[in-house]
Amino acid sequence: MRATTTGLLISSLFAATAAAQPGAAPAPAPPVPQTEPPPDPASVRPEEMPTAVRMRRLEQKTQALKERAWQLKARVQMLKEQMIGGGVGAQSLIAHANEMGSSFRLIKLIYTLDGTQVFVRTDETADNLYKTKSFDIFTGPIAPGNHTLAIVATYRGHGYGVFEYLSKYTFNVIGNQTFTAGEGKVTKIDCRGHEKGGPTTPLEKRPAITCVITQVTPERAAEAAPAAPAPATTPAPTPGQ
Repeated sequence: MRATTTGLLISSLFAATAAAQPGAAPAPAPPVPQTEPPPDPASVRPEEMPTAVRMRRLEQKTQALKERAWQLKARVQMLKEQMIGGGVGAQSLIAHANEMGSSFRLIKLIYTLDGTQVFVRTDETADNLYKTKSFDIFTGPIAPGNHTLAIVATYRGHGYGVFEYLSKYTFNVIGNQTFTAGEGKVTKIDCRGHEKGGPTTPLEKRPAITCVITQVTPERAAEAAPAAPAPATTPAPTPGQ
């Protein structure tokens, strides 16, 4: 038994001496696992996508189709009114500019013309909608006479560090604007969401909507100068989780 133990110790000493000698081949390093690059989202088939991603894409497509349907419905109604009313009719160009500061992120924008919803955009995650600085709301024929435009803009607070709590608040701004479309005229309505007041103005009182109305003849539409601003603001902040 002692002879066997002694033989094992001698063998271990010889192996250690051989490994310490210069020129001895080092032990091979363990292989480094290769990580595959993430797949390109454009190359992934819909059936292979996670359920949440597929549902999000389907929701975006559905929202786009709804918006298109609302716009077509509004234009059909305007054409119908124009045909019934006779005359050469009128045209309307409605646009929205997003001029809010970094403390507000647009998550919903709705325009309603004479009770018909003509535009809606929603982004509950506040990831992309606020990056769009201008929106083409409505372009098309409209019946001559008086009309009412209603706007609802919803913002989510945004901040860093000690101001991160702002993301828990939402702010609703409601704007109402009446205008008269002249027969044979083009009525341009340029609305903008902006902040009013100054640094000392409470955050919930800053969001506002202002519209500028310009009415020109079709041949002078490209040369029209903006008229004086016509305020159309009724802020309604609603803090909430």
